[in-house]
Amino acid sequence: MTSPDIRVLTDPRREAWGTDGPRPIVTYVWPPDTATTSGTVLLSHGTGGCALDLSWLAEPLATAGLRVIGVDHHGNNYRSGYHAEGFARWWDRPQDLSVVLDHLADGGPIGVAGFSLGGYTAAAVLGARINADLFGAIATGRATVPLPPEYPTLIDELTDRIGIDDIAAWITESGGDYADRRVTAGLLICPAQGQLLTSASLRGITTPVSIWWTGEDDQTPAETNALHYASLIPGATAHCADLSAGHYVFVRDMPDADRIRTRLAAAAVTFFRKQLTA
Repeated sequence: MTSPDIRVLTDPRREAWGTDGPRPIVTYVWPPDTATTSGTVLLSHGTGGCALDLSWLAEPLATAGLRVIGVDHHGNNYRSGYHAEGFARWWDRPQDLSVVLDHLADGGPIGVAGFSLGGYTAAAVLGARINADLFGAIATGRATVPLPPEYPTLIDELTDRIGIDDIAAWITESGGDYADRRVTAGLLICPAQGQLLTSASLRGITTPVSIWWTGEDDQTPAETNALHYASLIPGATAHCADLSAGHYVFVRDMPDADRIRTRLAAAAVTFFRKQLTA
């Protein structure tokens, strides 16, 4: 399998964190191995990760004739660096995927897949919306959530530089609709933020959705995340990738990781080839 082509896009509507200029969107394009493509699949990585973490999924999809485009979400990936805002403004992520489509869509059918916070991102592209009241409670300190292990100083940094007016604007933005109607199918792997989304928005998703979870996930427990999504999204299917595996089996070297990833990748190929048939 050849390495993906790397291209840096920008979104002039949003500023980069920690420097002047527009928001950068680093993309990785795995071209299909076949003469004709069966569609495009967008990939969204987990908190603090990068698109290459999902090469195990991208490569089989490309081998099966799908064009795959992964994104490094600015401020929330280890390749270009962390910024507190990149860990707090989850709704920037689905907008990144829409910018990718604005620049790189080829007119064919489009799906989306994501892991962990990338699972939320995929759902947001399909229509899931954050409950702004709940986000507001977190942003103003009236409610607490566990800090991401990749960024333990998140709250301290945001408190030092984010003012009241900025917080108010963030709360309003958090509840926005970031769906992209060009995307017609989604695969969610151990998706996050299940309890922070509106039930109405999940019930309003009309595209086919396949959801995967693991039995020992201590980061996004299935009961309040994957299975919660599945219980509300009409027609969604839920699958256990492995009862004894944890959250990070999809991005770290662990016993049985290859077997579990291979099984899920094969299921993803079947799902997207069926759903993205033009």
